[in-house]
Amino acid sequence: MEERRFCIGYALAPKKRHSFIQDSLVALAASRGIDLVRIDTDRPLLDQGPFDCILHKFYGEDWRKQLMEFRVKNPNAFILDSPDSIERLHNRISMLQVVSELKIDNPDESFGIPKQIVIYDKETLFDRQAWEGLKFPVIAKPLVADGSAKSHKMALVFNHDCLNKLKPPIVLQEFVNHGGVIFKVYVVGQYVKCVKRKSLPDEPEAKLGNVDGLLSFSQVSNMTPREKIDDKHYMMQLDDTEMPPLSFVTDIARGLRRSMNLNLFNFDVIRDSKIGTRYLIIDINYFPGYAKMPGYEKVLTDFFCDLAQKKEALNNPDKKKDVEDKIVLDLQSSDQETRKIGNDEIGGGQSVEREKKEAPVRD
Repeated sequence: MEERRFCIGYALAPKKRHSFIQDSLVALAASRGIDLVRIDTDRPLLDQGPFDCILHKFYGEDWRKQLMEFRVKNPNAFILDSPDSIERLHNRISMLQVVSELKIDNPDESFGIPKQIVIYDKETLFDRQAWEGLKFPVIAKPLVADGSAKSHKMALVFNHDCLNKLKPPIVLQEFVNHGGVIFKVYVVGQYVKCVKRKSLPDEPEAKLGNVDGLLSFSQVSNMTPREKIDDKHYMMQLDDTEMPPLSFVTDIARGLRRSMNLNLFNFDVIRDSKIGTRYLIIDINYFPGYAKMPGYEKVLTDFFCDLAQKKEALNNPDKKKDVEDKIVLDLQSSDQETRKIGNDEIGGGQSVEREKKEAPVRD
């Protein structure tokens, strides 16, 4: 009898497709009964397939409508991930709200988010009463986090004098000294991988020699020759930095996975230098650059196989318990109203729905 293969249709922007869908991944997946098939986004989704699963990082109202129609016609197919679940990560305030809602019992380490406020206009930007205890320096980030070049333009601001250089809507996040190291936690279903990377230096080092009172993040990546000499010492510091406890990070990752109803994401964590057991989550990203992880092909293929097992388990109750915790999936009807992040949730401002129409496809 011919092997029943599991077909995953993927819809990705060109840059994402070239980095993620590598020959090594396609070959390994195929060897384990998983076929990765490109979806032509210029053609109706229902005219393609059949697909057991849709893997996507593609936006816009037309695409959302096509996914809803696909769900109605294929109620047992999986969609990774739900557009409604992904949407909350496009707003830097709503993306971190879920962190405050997590309940994790750990007597040794604690976690949270930095103090932050959202600024919608210039008037509020210069209203010191609106800051409510937020201390300089602060990191200024665009409110919209859609993967565009604009959404990555951030700055470290040292005083009020530089506020006129900022363009609302923005999020102002209190800077926390963290030893110049950031921990990036990758999540693929139940799989959790934590790595450490260079980050902004602590406040005294960052402020040194900065006469403008504002340090753009591009200045950190484009270092001068003098800074490159110092960077050798900095890399040694990175190597010496202790990783957070894996069990602690895994508990947070799995808590976020269930709360956000997402399977493919990463989050950035820093360790407060003043309180060595205090960790702060500063960013969450959907479908990150997994190809940067060594051996990502096996990690993703294992996850795809879990999907295939879950699909089989839907028709076989005896196997359901073996895979029920490996994947979180919204298998309900997708005719629910589109959830918007706007006035009711974060105190006013442009909805994510409107922001996506302005930039429909991002990598």
